[in-house]
Amino acid sequence: MTDFAVDPVILSLTHHAADWPLSRVFVHDDSRYGWGLLVPRRAGVIEMADLAPEDQVQLMQEIVRLSAAVRAMPGVEKLNVGNLGNMVPQLHVHVVGRRKGDPAWPGPVWGHSDPVRHDPAALEAKLKLVRSF
Repeated sequence: MTDFAVDPVILSLTHHAADWPLSRVFVHDDSRYGWGLLVPRRAGVIEMADLAPEDQVQLMQEIVRLSAAVRAMPGVEKLNVGNLGNMVPQLHVHVVGRRKGDPAWPGPVWGHSDPVRHDPAALEAKLKLVRSF
């Protein structure tokens, strides 16, 4: 694990919330969405299939855990969970809270528009919420 590092693109778009047993947990800095991100702390991993079987199970548990946190954010009606990796190949899983009428509805949030950054108080509230799970 000594070679593990989070891709700079992820770091530029998120704020660190916690470290769970497998993953570093982030809140995406776009105030329009409840949006969490998991990055398994395994160097060189690109696909879920690259993880050891026990890490695959742990990742699924952490996806469910982060999903519960995102569902608790105001206005979330639906969850989108995905790991695309087209722009950032490092394995990472997005958990995005959606609602009818959000800026990207009903399409995907990726590439829709530039993020609207959180004000400090709102960001701290989301980080605190994720840390409580």
